[in-house]
Amino acid sequence: MHYFQKEDLEGFSKIYRLNLINSVTGYKSAHLLGTVSHSGIENLAVLSSVVHLGSNPALLGFILRPTTVPRHSHANMKANGIFTLNAISKGQIEDAHHTSAKYSEEISEFDQTQLKPQYKEGWEAPYVHGAPIQMGCRYLNEYSILENDTILIVAQIEHLYIDSPLLGEDGWVQLDQGEIVSINGLDGYALPALLERFEYARPKK
Repeated sequence: MHYFQKEDLEGFSKIYRLNLINSVTGYKSAHLLGTVSHSGIENLAVLSSVVHLGSNPALLGFILRPTTVPRHSHANMKANGIFTLNAISKGQIEDAHHTSAKYSEEISEFDQTQLKPQYKEGWEAPYVHGAPIQMGCRYLNEYSILENDTILIVAQIEHLYIDSPLLGEDGWVQLDQGEIVSINGLDGYALPALLERFEYARPKK
């Protein structure tokens, strides 16, 4: 087994350290964040940090990197107050990953990929056509993480679309039925498969 201490981690090259620390914590959710600017330019960005914060109200959060360089998604969601999160399926991974490329704000990632925008129910932020799960979210707040100058975004789900085969009678969503991928590290995409589902755990008698 390999062993690294703090000094080892700090001594690695930037790329080695990025790969190591981003992958060692395990598989992460994979989403496309859809926003639009005041001038109508659609923006799309891949995210790997979306987490559940609560069910009532339906809250989620995700981390954005420092805003020392332009972050178009962050500016758009703060200006408009809304955005979408779209689960990434197996057939979308190459285009989804390409949205991490740094385009100028007047260029839409939709135009640089085969991904297509979709608008529903008067929601002004674009969903990703064909995404098996689509969420229309409202920006609520953000919190600065002082230790590394990142931002935790907190949002509420206001619109939720789920492909029918994924949704169980008890409300549980089986992600592998939609070939929904996860992200391993910065650039690895994996297709998880359900192993088992257990009942609510209670102390043994």
